[in-house]
Amino acid sequence: MKSRNLVSFLLMSLLAVTISCTKKVDLNEKVLNLAVTSEIKGMDPIYSNDKYSSNEVGRVYEGLLEYHYLKRPYTLVPNLAESLPEVSEDGLTYTFKIKKGVLFHDDKAFEGGKGRELVAEDFVYSIKRLADPKLQGLGWWLLSGKIKGLDAWRDKNAEKDKVDYSEEVEGLRALDKYTLQFKLTKQFPQFLYSLAMPFTFAVAKEVVDHYGKEFLNHPVGTGPFMLGEFKQTAKKFSYTRNPKFRKKLFPSEASDEFKHMLKYAGKPVPFVDRIEINVVKEDQPRWLNFLKGRVDYIGIPKDNFEAAVTPGKGLDKQFEEKGVELSISPSLDVTYTAFNHDLKLLQNRDLRRALALAYDVKEFNKLFYNGTALPAQSVIPPGIAGYMPDYVSPYRNRDLAKAKELLAKAGYPDGKGLPEITYDCPSSSTSRQIGELFKKQMAEIGVNIKVVQNSWPELQKKITKRQVMLYGIAWGADYPDAENFLQLLYGPNKSPGANGSGYDNPEFNKLFAKASIMQDSPERTAIYEELNKMAAEEVPWIYGVHRQSYLIKHSWLKNYMTTDFEAGQAQYLDVDLDQKKKMQDKL
Repeated sequence: MKSRNLVSFLLMSLLAVTISCTKKVDLNEKVLNLAVTSEIKGMDPIYSNDKYSSNEVGRVYEGLLEYHYLKRPYTLVPNLAESLPEVSEDGLTYTFKIKKGVLFHDDKAFEGGKGRELVAEDFVYSIKRLADPKLQGLGWWLLSGKIKGLDAWRDKNAEKDKVDYSEEVEGLRALDKYTLQFKLTKQFPQFLYSLAMPFTFAVAKEVVDHYGKEFLNHPVGTGPFMLGEFKQTAKKFSYTRNPKFRKKLFPSEASDEFKHMLKYAGKPVPFVDRIEINVVKEDQPRWLNFLKGRVDYIGIPKDNFEAAVTPGKGLDKQFEEKGVELSISPSLDVTYTAFNHDLKLLQNRDLRRALALAYDVKEFNKLFYNGTALPAQSVIPPGIAGYMPDYVSPYRNRDLAKAKELLAKAGYPDGKGLPEITYDCPSSSTSRQIGELFKKQMAEIGVNIKVVQNSWPELQKKITKRQVMLYGIAWGADYPDAENFLQLLYGPNKSPGANGSGYDNPEFNKLFAKASIMQDSPERTAIYEELNKMAAEEVPWIYGVHRQSYLIKHSWLKNYMTTDFEAGQAQYLDVDLDQKKKMQDKL
C-alpha cells in the first residue's frame, strides 16, 4: 500500500508539472474551458446518439424547440420556431412558424461564402436525412413509424442507387418559406421532445453536398458558436462566438431555485467569446486541470470524492476557501451491462439471471460511485412516472447460491461447458476497473469473462454492428418520460436503433406500443410500471445504478446548473473575468 501511494504521488507530481508547463490561464478573454471524458465521434446531428457528440453538436446546430433553461420540471419552449405549434383537434397535425432572419454560419459551401437564411425546407431536408436508408442515421428510431409517408419514402429509396430528396412526403412539408407542417400516423405524446433533440437539428443541403463524406468534420449550423474543421482524433478544439447569431435573450422567468440567475434576464446570449474543449479521458489529469483553474467545472472523480465532499455531503473547507462550489442533483439515467440477444447463448434466461445474481451492485456503488448512487431495480429512474420506489427485483441482490443453481439449470453447472464471454467497455482506467471487478465477481460462480476495451466511437460501432457479447454502458434521458428508457428494450428499435442489446419480447413490444401513443394518465403509468417490472424479471440487462451528479465549479463561472439535457447549455454560461483574476492566487 505504501509503495502504491508513493507511485501515485510521484505520478501526480509529474502530471502537475507537465500540465503547469503547457498552458497558462487566460484572464483577458471570456473563455469557457471544458474537459470531456471521451473522443467525439463526429459533428453530424443524425449520428449524435451519445452525450459527448450531442453536446458538441448542440453548440453549433439548433432545433425547433429547446428546454427552458431556468425551469423545472423540464419545459419545452420555442427556439428556431416562433412559438409552440398549432396542433389539430385529433392531435395528428403540428404546424410551426419558423423564425425569420436566422442565418447559417458563413462558409464556403454557400454562394459568396455567406450563410443564407434558414427556411422551413431546411427542416424537411434535415429530417429526410435522418430517415435516409443509405445514411443509417442513429436517431431514426425516434421517428420511425410516426410521420405519414416517411417510412414508405425510406423503404422506396432503399432500393434505389441514389436517394430522391425531391419526392414529397405527405407528413413532412414546407407549406411556404416559413411554415413547416408535420402529419403523424398516430398520436405520439413525445413528438415535441424529439424536436428538441440534436437528431432533428437543422442542417443546410449546400453544406452536406459541398463536403460529402467529410460533412461530419465540417459543422455549419445556425447556433451561437462556430467550429472550423473537426477531427475525431483531436484532443483539443475550439469554438468561437457566431458574430451573426440572431438576437436571443437570457430567460426572464425562473423556478425558485434559479431565480438568483435572473440578474442576466433580457441580456443577449451567448456571453463567452470562445469555448475550449479538451478531451481528457483519465480522471486525475482532469482533476489537476480543475484545481489549477484550467477547467471551469468537473464531475468529482471517485478517487477524489472523500477529499472534496464531507460525510455530511458538504464541500470540504479547503475548496470553499478557493471559491469552489458544489452542486448535487439526481440524474435521469441508468447504468447497465447489456446482453447481445442475437446470440443463442445469451437468449438463455436462466443464464442471464444467474449472472445478474452474481453481480454485487453494492460493491460497484461503493467503489465507483462512493456509495452515492441508487441501485437500479429495473430500467426506469426516479423522478418520472413509471418508477416504482418500493419495488425490489428478485434478481437484484447478490445471491451466489441461487446464481449457481440457475447456472446449472441453464445447462452449465459450475460454469462447465460455458464458453468465454467477452465484456466490452470504454478505454478509460475506470471502465477497465469496472470490467475487472465484473470479471472477478462472475468467476465466483465459474463464469469466465474477458474484458475488451475500446475507444468510445469503436465501442458504439461494435454495438451497432452486433459484434459484442456483453457490454457496459449507461443511458441518460433524451427527454423526461419513461418511454425514452423503455424504448431501449422495444424489439423494433434494434440496432442501428437505440435497442443495442437486441432484446425482442412480443409481450413487452405489444404493451410498449400501446403505452407509446397514450397521453400522460394513471392508466399509462400503470402500463409503464408493468413494463418496468417485466424488464426487471426478464433480465435483458444486468442493472447497475441510477447516479447522482456531484459536480464542482469555480466561482467565476456564472449561470451553471446541472441538467440532464446539456445540448445548447453553453450559450447561457458566463465567465466573470474580475472574479477569475481575484481567485487565481488562491489556486
